[in-house]
Amino acid sequence: MSTILKIRVGDIAEFKKPHPCGNRLFRVLRVGSDVRCVCLQCGRDLLLDRLKFEKAVKRLTSQEPEDPDHV
Repeated sequence: MSTILKIRVGDIAEFKKPHPCGNRLFRVLRVGSDVRCVCLQCGRDLLLDRLKFEKAVKRLTSQEPEDPDHV
């Protein structure tokens, strides 16, 4: 059984395969059953379902410290 990846708005995701522009880094804009992110090099918007996003991500870097009181 796999664990659910904790994705938050503002996180930087590094994908396993590069975007056509050659960049691998994307900023997460929206999280839900779909994940919306934007390429940090060309600004292209990308919408993936959560399962495809989790399979495509190599590394996820959080931009903000995790707030345990936030729900």
